[in-house]
Amino acid sequence: MSSNSTTNKPLTIGIDARLCGKRHAGIGRYIENLLVELVKLKPNSVKFIFFFHDQEQEQAIKKIIGTNQNYTAVFVPIRHYSLEEQLRWPKILHSYHLHLLHVPHFNIPLLYRGKIIITIHDLLWHEQIGPQATTLSASKYYLKYLAYRLVTSQALMRAKKILVPTQTVKNILAKFHAQALDKTVVTYEGISDSFLQIFEKLKKNPQLLTKKFNTNSLIYVGSLYPHKNIEVVLQALTLNPKLLLTIVCARNVFLKRTQERIKELQLEKQVTLTGYLTDQQLISAMQSSLALIQPSKSEGFGLTAIEAMAAGTPVIASNLPVFQELYADAPMYFNPNNVNQLLAQINNLQQPKLRVEQIKKGLKVADQYSWSKMAQITLDQYLSVED
Repeated sequence: MSSNSTTNKPLTIGIDARLCGKRHAGIGRYIENLLVELVKLKPNSVKFIFFFHDQEQEQAIKKIIGTNQNYTAVFVPIRHYSLEEQLRWPKILHSYHLHLLHVPHFNIPLLYRGKIIITIHDLLWHEQIGPQATTLSASKYYLKYLAYRLVTSQALMRAKKILVPTQTVKNILAKFHAQALDKTVVTYEGISDSFLQIFEKLKKNPQLLTKKFNTNSLIYVGSLYPHKNIEVVLQALTLNPKLLLTIVCARNVFLKRTQERIKELQLEKQVTLTGYLTDQQLISAMQSSLALIQPSKSEGFGLTAIEAMAAGTPVIASNLPVFQELYADAPMYFNPNNVNQLLAQINNLQQPKLRVEQIKKGLKVADQYSWSKMAQITLDQYLSVED
């Protein structure tokens, strides 16, 4: 426990929230829910400073928790992964005399000398190396990759605690940086309020499990990086012209490439790209689909599948260790390199009795994950950092 506790002086803990919000995909959801749940905990021994990029991010937080809360908002319009982040950001942080800074990503400010906790969501760039994983030119990619490895190694070395979303990520981290294992803590993620509401309704009224859906419709939610492996789903559509796919993607990275691939495969009538959807729109889209498809070849957590389970939508997932850790026997698994296995699992899930069984398994899995639990574990780690 920090010595500040013995003097009853609140600890000043800063959280880098510049990537907060749904527009920043999984990391954005993680940060937003972390902030909300930390404020709800109302720890008397802590004074929070949330460093937002813009006011829109704080407004989203206020919409959930109200205005009279125990944190200070500071707006720092410095782009992440930028040179300015390394040069200007440390000076700003030092001016607030923080006891601890939580950087919920690998991108620590190298010149900041205060105590740091970091969150490592995955080590994708450690495992998948090469310009095919980016839209940058080869020269720019390798320069960026070297910077990534430098910043990550410094972050892992200097962090007092390292938070990871799964035991699988912890194991991968140990493979690359064994010295970080003893200070690494697993903090499973959770389900947002919108999904919790429908989840509670499904538990109280199982008849809702029979809600009408399109037996040939699949839904994919997430970015379109190569490792997300949307290609195997598109291949399945070419082999079964009855299948339909809705792609919910809030980011533009690789979107154009995917659109071109859809045209190349002549799948325009089978694929719908929606762009960003609100939680309510997303729940409706999930519930009208046969299943959510999670075809990734690499993942740190896989939140969208747990949200789908909470909404009463079954999941078809690649057989990654991380998915098996998180989802147990709730999904229909397939080899992400085998389109025929994917088609077989789609056919299996079209059997009404089996689909209901998988939905029930999914509800049990979803019941295990909570943002409030994650926030409490995170707060405990804050308080465990010694002076």
